[in-house]
Amino acid sequence: MAHVPAAERRPQLIKAAIDFMTREGVAAGSTRAIAAELGVAQATVHYTFGTKEGLYRAVMQQLAQDLIAQVEAAAPADAGFEETVSTLAAALWRTVREQPASHQLLAELTQFALRTPALSEALENHHRGVHELTARLVTEAAERTGQPLAQPAETIARFFLAGFDGLTMQHLSLPDEEAEHTCLQAFVSAVVAMAGGRLELVSIPAN
Repeated sequence: MAHVPAAERRPQLIKAAIDFMTREGVAAGSTRAIAAELGVAQATVHYTFGTKEGLYRAVMQQLAQDLIAQVEAAAPADAGFEETVSTLAAALWRTVREQPASHQLLAELTQFALRTPALSEALENHHRGVHELTARLVTEAAERTGQPLAQPAETIARFFLAGFDGLTMQHLSLPDEEAEHTCLQAFVSAVVAMAGGRLELVSIPAN
């Protein structure tokens, strides 16, 4: 291929990596294979990202950014707190149903990163960024609607993401549209109740 500036080549390689690993899995995503996917020399991948882990880090960031952009675009400007949380949850769930491959690849990359020391910082930054964004959306909705938060926004965000991750994995492994819809309703209701101080927390033994 003709010479392309690094600024243009980077998104091309990220897309090629996403396309390839979506089809073949993360384990097959060597720099050689991804270079072949785009039709460039393997050295081009290393020049652009430094290492395979650098490319994987960029892929994780791109997948997360794409999903986050879709959710943020759905945020209502004048709805109440409950409706806002429900709308954001529905928008995020829609990405699971319409783009399951993206969520599966992100899950595979997360598991791969847990066993790859060179990606531990990238994984931590990824999850911290998603948590911070979720906490910000909760805070903004509460401030706009005058909803006092019974728990810190960061705790509500962690609860929301933990539940959503579980629903996502169930959808990917054992889909059941009717059950999933009911679970999503119950889950969002619990998040709203937690935020409003209406969710009674049971005691958990320390040991």
